[in-house]
Amino acid sequence: MFTNLLNYLKKVDADTYQIIKKGLKFSFVLCILSAILLFAYTGIFISPYVYYIGLSLFKLSCYLGLEFIVCGLVMDTIKKKLI
Repeated sequence: MFTNLLNYLKKVDADTYQIIKKGLKFSFVLCILSAILLFAYTGIFISPYVYYIGLSLFKLSCYLGLEFIVCGLVMDTIKKKLI
């Protein structure tokens, strides 16, 4: 199943692929920022708000990463009129 997804991603239009790639980079930056906040919380007990902000940013980055992949694949199938 994972190989089917990778094969399908290789066949995606170039513009859609660039959008997916930039979206995943953005979600990765958010993930790194959330990891920094969570490590700062464990190292130096600052405030419980830092923990909740870091956890929320991590969830947001995961949701955005999946959303960019799914929406990119759907947009590509709509462009190719497979639906």
